[in-house]
Amino acid sequence: MIKIIIERRIMPGLEEEYEQAAREAMRQSLGARGFIGGESLVELGHSDRRLMITKWRDMRAWKEWYGSEARARAMQRVLPLLTEEERIRIYEPGV
Repeated sequence: MIKIIIERRIMPGLEEEYEQAAREAMRQSLGARGFIGGESLVELGHSDRRLMITKWRDMRAWKEWYGSEARARAMQRVLPLLTEEERIRIYEPGV
C-alpha cells in the first residue's frame, strides 16, 4: 500500500469552485482500480492551501490513475484554479 500526498495552492476567492472540482476529481478516483481511499484537508489559517491524501494498493495502480483519461478530465477543472503546480509526494510503509 502507498499513500500519495498532493499539495495545492488555490487562487484567492476560488476556494468554493476548487472544492467542487476537487470533489468531482475524488469521485472519479473512486472507480479507479487499486484506489483505497482519500481525504482532503485545509491548512489551518490558510484557506488557499489544500492537502490531498490518497491511499492506493500499489505504485502501479497510482501510475495507471495518474496517466488516465479520467484524471486528465477531472484535472482540467482543478488546474486553472491553482496558483502554482501541484506537488506530489509518494510514501510507503516504513520498517
